[in-house]
Order: sequence, then structure tokens, then C-alpha cells
Amino acid sequence: MALELRHLRYLLAVAENGTFTRAAEELHISQPTLSQQIKQLERLLGAQLLDRTGRSVRLTDAGEAYAHHARRALRDLAAAERAVHDVRDLTRGHLRLAVTPTFTAYLTGPLAAEFHSRHPGVTLTLREMTQDRIEAGLLADEIDLGIAFTGTHLPGITATELFTEALTLVTSARHGADDHRALPVENLARMQLALLTGDFATRTHIDDYFVRHGISPRTAVEANSIQALTAIVQRTTLATVLPDAIARDHPHLTLIPLDPPLPVRTVALLTRTDAYQSAAARAFTDLTHDLVRTRG
Repeated sequence: MALELRHLRYLLAVAENGTFTRAAEELHISQPTLSQQIKQLERLLGAQLLDRTGRSVRLTDAGEAYAHHARRALRDLAAAERAVHDVRDLTRGHLRLAVTPTFTAYLTGPLAAEFHSRHPGVTLTLREMTQDRIEAGLLADEIDLGIAFTGTHLPGITATELFTEALTLVTSARHGADDHRALPVENLARMQLALLTGDFATRTHIDDYFVRHGISPRTAVEANSIQALTAIVQRTTLATVLPDAIARDHPHLTLIPLDPPLPVRTVALLTRTDAYQSAAARAFTDLTHDLVRTRG
């Protein structure tokens, strides 16, 4: 009996689902077949990989050690397949990109448009997600590149600085101040705001700024969409805090500088340190640096 890739996939499916029933449904095979295949693997290795005594099935110590290497093996094989199919002249290919949500409002549009213009044969899959999910996705080889922020990263993640992003107070153009003087931070305590939810790194950055200056503005609206926030602010007297690049491009919003200003953040391109970089990934990386250098 020889080890086959299906043995690895079957073991990991059981470990991730916690039951043979759910794993069999996910794999579209019968439960007896799945159980038989796992037993074959255990006989081949001469070790028990799953503890079947509890209400749910879990990996034994030997199973944990084996599953760690199995995940890496499957990930490396997937990367090998992409390497074989990687076309150096970029007449075809596939790039998986993930960005934190605020970038979809001002950065991903120009990047995607320019990338498609240069390499129309390459398919771009763009996903919006939080930074912790981006890093986990990179480590699991579910995405090729991420755009997020510098800071503390998971082991195995490399961050390459791109540019700094400034946040600013934003109101409707109808209610903005005429003199454009900086607003003292303590004045925010008397304002009502519409802000991103706590799922966003941007909201954490804003809340830290409030705490640092001892103010507690009333958050009248929370939204998990930049588009929703801008639509609300332009139609009400509420203010929000957004990257100034978004407000500068929006005809119905006005920037109000704060004194002291919110701290800037450094935007970074994230990769898995030991990942194979396809021709598409290298081309997108070069394009991103080009656009940052030429357009600011």
C-alpha cells in the first residue's frame, strides 16, 4: 500500500471538521470510505493519528506532528503546480490579492486598472478582509499578496513599506468650515460621529487617538462600509474620520484638519517570506511601487 495525496487531504479534513460525518460531506465521499482510508494511512505509518474516543474526533500527538507536515506538503505542491503553469511573458496567469477595506475606496481601483491594462491576460482575484485574515491567508497559501499596514506581524510574513497614509476629520461639503483652520482636538468631544466598526484597524487607530487625548465623542452611527459612511456624512451633519485620499477625491466631502493631527500609518505590501513569487505577483509588486513613486 502506497501513500497517496488523498490520504493527506482526508486526514486534514477530519481534523478540521472534528467528525467523520462532516468531513465526508465536505469531501463528497461516504463515511465508511473515509474511515477506511484513514485506517490505511495509520497502518502505513504505524501510528494512531486520530483520537476517536470523545464526542468529536481530534488529532493525537502523532497526528498533530504529521498534520503539520501534511499541510506544508500540500501547500508546496500547490505552489509547484502554479510554478509549472506560470507564464513568464504574462499572456496568462492568476494573481490572488487581498486588501484591508479602506484601500478599496481609493487604492485598488487605480492598481487594478493599471494592472489589467498592462497584463490583460492575467486574472486578478481581489478580496477585502481584515489584516489578521490577510496574514493568515498568506501563510495558508490562499492569497499571493496583501496590502495592509506595518506593525507587528505573524512569523513568516514580510512587510515592504509603500507609503504613509494620513487620516483626517471629514464632513459634508455643505457643513464644512470656510476658514480651513485646524480644529482643536477637544472640540471633537461636542461632535457626533459616524465611524467604521471595531472590526477595522482604522477604527482602532481612531479610538487610540481619542483615548490619548482624553476625549469621548458620541458615535451616532457605526458602519462596516466606507461607501455607507461617505453617503451618510454627505447627507447629514455627522462627521467621520477617513484616509484623506478618499475625501480629496470626493466632491461632496470636506477635510477638516485636526490639532494635533491623527498619527499617520505606513502602508505595506505583505507576502509570505518563503512563498514562490509568480510572474504575476512580481509584476504587480513592481507596478505598485511604480504607482507609489510616480503618483504619490
